[in-house]
Amino acid sequence: MISKHARSTLRPEVLSGVGFFGGLFEFKGYEHPVLVSSVDGVGTKLKIASALGRHNTIGIDLVNHCVNDILTTGAEPLFFLDYIAMGKLVPEQVEAIAQGLATACREVGCALIGGETAEMPGLYAGEDYDLVGFIIGVVEKEKIIMGKTIKVGDIIIGMPSSGLHTNGYSLVRKIFSVNQLEKYYPDLGRTLGEELLEPHHCYYHQLKPLLPFIKGMAHITGGGLIDNVPRVLPQGMAAQFPSREWTIPPIFQLIQRRGNIDRNEMYRVFNMGIGMALIGSPADADRLTQALPEANIIGEVVEQKGEVRVIIN
Repeated sequence: MISKHARSTLRPEVLSGVGFFGGLFEFKGYEHPVLVSSVDGVGTKLKIASALGRHNTIGIDLVNHCVNDILTTGAEPLFFLDYIAMGKLVPEQVEAIAQGLATACREVGCALIGGETAEMPGLYAGEDYDLVGFIIGVVEKEKIIMGKTIKVGDIIIGMPSSGLHTNGYSLVRKIFSVNQLEKYYPDLGRTLGEELLEPHHCYYHQLKPLLPFIKGMAHITGGGLIDNVPRVLPQGMAAQFPSREWTIPPIFQLIQRRGNIDRNEMYRVFNMGIGMALIGSPADADRLTQALPEANIIGEVVEQKGEVRVIIN
């Protein structure tokens, strides 16, 4: 059931797909290739999917998260592997997960080249399961994006998120009970469960043609703007954000209000509506914002003073 979905993602470079002991990928088309790898999971968003019995989007979350991670270096995704572990194998559930994985892989031309499905009743209780993904991408060495050319005065552009993406669900589950997932919230325009299962957005197609004009990118995952933006900034520099420059989506306002959560904690746990932060020269501001009409200039690179590297006014 898994293999039929995986086969739909295979590229011409794949010499062996699902079923063999190792996935073979013929590497070609690059002069000075640098492989870029990443591994991640979906976290306790899985508990929301299980509570609602909807497993067809959780694979999309995983692939898109991993693609965004390697995109920050300018890399093209090549192939993906998954690991699904559970207490009891439910074939239809696993197929739904695999269908989501394949859908997201096809969207970016990434081959779902293999994976592992493990049934471990001694480790996972009932129908609990875990989902992990491994991605390999490639970028020409001279085109690697690592933030080395970032300067004070550079602009920071925020790409909107589609919701929580794949972070902050442990806190959300402490605030809202399972029986509230089916409740309709007017502010959200849908049920809480539908909002929380909204897939992690992928930025690959939007940003690929603009990579020559981007100096650095930060994928805003766990740790929010506060922890992720400094990962791409050179030493001695900080990022300053006037929070009025973008609209905080209703889901985050609802979480903060219902949980009585401190503002700083919100910005550290959640993406607060910004899924990817791009850093570029002010001279390229018009080019970038015109090509990304849904994005906004949300901050700038400033000289670091003290220990703080991210200031949110």
